[in-house]
Amino acid sequence: MFTGAMSSRRPTTEAPAVSEELFAPVAEQVELCYQTFGDPDAEPLLLVMGLSGPMTWWDEAFCEQLASAGFYAVRYDNRDTGRSSRYRSSVRGDQLVRAFLTGRADAPYSMSDLAGDAVALLDHLGIDSAHVVGVSMGGMIAQTVALEHPSRVRSLTSISSTTGRRTVGWQHPSLLPRLIAPRKAGRDAYVQSSLAMWSLIGSAGFPSDPDSLRTRARDTFDRGISASGVVRQMLAILTQPDRTARLRSLRMPALVIHGTADKMVHVSGGRSTAAAIPGAELLLIDGMGHDLPAKLFDTFVDAIARTADRAGG
Repeated sequence: MFTGAMSSRRPTTEAPAVSEELFAPVAEQVELCYQTFGDPDAEPLLLVMGLSGPMTWWDEAFCEQLASAGFYAVRYDNRDTGRSSRYRSSVRGDQLVRAFLTGRADAPYSMSDLAGDAVALLDHLGIDSAHVVGVSMGGMIAQTVALEHPSRVRSLTSISSTTGRRTVGWQHPSLLPRLIAPRKAGRDAYVQSSLAMWSLIGSAGFPSDPDSLRTRARDTFDRGISASGVVRQMLAILTQPDRTARLRSLRMPALVIHGTADKMVHVSGGRSTAAAIPGAELLLIDGMGHDLPAKLFDTFVDAIARTADRAGG
């Protein structure tokens, strides 16, 4: 049961203001590309994307809906993604195997480092605290921000993610051949590979338009793809700690959204996250996979706004 709170959000029917893509120096040798939607005086909301995904995987229409709901929405490319800074260090195959088997390996950066990037971006924007929404790896980053920088998080929304415990949120075995298959070079090969992957992990109950997926894949490739960057992010995921016990210390309003048909992160990851955070709302969506279908934008925005309202003004 959730208690009500007076909302300071001011939903608007006006077209949201959209910024150009900008850059923020957030750490030594790390610069993040970001974009904002809505009124800077509205309630700030930070969107954190997942593994290998640029900020444009937060659909522009979704960001505009959030702005119309009374949020100042900020999306950004994580390090090693899109137009943000690339790391130079390489990851050996044995490092990745050891991390997969044991959860321990030397990693170029950690989940805490990625969370630090998010907080530094808020600093750059002059935002003292924000509603933080993360999907997949972005959910892991959002949870880490809430744990390590709780005063910066007004509310937490974790989508299609997990706690870091290795016995929950596992991948479906059918994905393994696709994940370890060698990648062909070039734009066309990336588009075909992307379409094949989304056909496996997308929402069967809310199918995406193939032409839209093809356009997004082309745009993603054009923004910049780093195969080594994906591996570095994977290493940060595989070596992340189990946050379950620490999540019980959170006191901000929290929402966990997960699809029951998610093959990339099993729904047990979402259930475990919600069970660990006191007072968290768990929203399970039948037919939803490991994507953000346009047909569910209204559902997502309403749930995020409901969670933000619990935080009060």
